[in-house]
Amino acid sequence: MFAIATLMALIQSVSGTPYVPGGDSPAGTDCSGLASWVSNVATGRPAFGSRFHTGNEESALLSRGFQYGAAPNAVVIGWNSRHTAVTLPDGTAVSSGEGGGVRVGGEGAYHPEFTHHMFLPVDAERMDTDLGLPQDAPPPPDALPPPDPVLIAVDPIPVDPIPVDPIGDPSPTPEVPLDGQPPGPAAGAPAEIPV
Repeated sequence: MFAIATLMALIQSVSGTPYVPGGDSPAGTDCSGLASWVSNVATGRPAFGSRFHTGNEESALLSRGFQYGAAPNAVVIGWNSRHTAVTLPDGTAVSSGEGGGVRVGGEGAYHPEFTHHMFLPVDAERMDTDLGLPQDAPPPPDALPPPDPVLIAVDPIPVDPIPVDPIGDPSPTPEVPLDGQPPGPAAGAPAEIPV
């Protein structure tokens, strides 16, 4: 796992880096370069020298341990065929190419134009530890108190998994029998008898 403080240090050190298409150094980078740097550092790799682009971003993120979708307390990367941006576990959005070079702010991975999202989870306890806060330290004065937990007893309901397109389309794929007839009762299920 990675240190959130390390990611924040990276972002602070490259903030303001000029936009340079294909760049992979503090002298300049584009959106994919920045997303590469963040994913590299988040997975314990050197920031520079192993960049991807929007065309191979999915396979590059999979090889770094990212999962499909988005999640809280995670490094989330969103992209389409022309642009990519990042949202850090604390909600900080970073991008390059939205009005210039590397900048903090904006919509990050949740920009509405992004059609693909992947994330690298981070547990909340690890985030506090990585930021150098002792486990028993009081929260900063401007921090909101955590919400009271609400416990709800729920009986598990068996659910068949819904096939998901790896690009992120959660539409179920309907089963169509080879003979074109509607499916009959499941194996072992009682047959309906007309009365």
